[in-house]
Amino acid sequence: MTSQTQKNNNIEQFKNTLKAHSLKATPQRIAVHEAMLSLGHASADMVTEEIRKNSDTKVTVASVYNILSDLAMLGIYHYRLSANNKMYFDVNTFKHFHIYDCENHRYKDVIDAEFMEIVENYLSKKRFRGYSIDHVDIQLVGRPSKKKRTLPL
Repeated sequence: MTSQTQKNNNIEQFKNTLKAHSLKATPQRIAVHEAMLSLGHASADMVTEEIRKNSDTKVTVASVYNILSDLAMLGIYHYRLSANNKMYFDVNTFKHFHIYDCENHRYKDVIDAEFMEIVENYLSKKRFRGYSIDHVDIQLVGRPSKKKRTLPL
């Protein structure tokens, strides 16, 4: 990672962030955050599966979705709607952009400070009547480019 790091990269920082928002560090919230640290970008289904695989904490997909949504609304996570109409959450809240794999429905972070600076400088000189820009959210859409190699017989 660059000098811009995620805010809640360990459980203690996450607990402090919850406390700052007057939220309790429940076992479910901790389990969701641990799963998100492991996955990076994930839907509620993916987080629920990760928790069930690696934790004794009991959760439902609905409770995980509610926790993820609440944390995103507070700015602790970011969220994005994929092409398959699933909400994905992103544990990384620093400046970066994404490549969306439209075949496998996965997100990959791209960290390029120079590119982000160019885009932000360009947009800072533009005016959009009736709008002020809060932040830049760039998503490139692609598919895996690795060709399957056939092995010689």
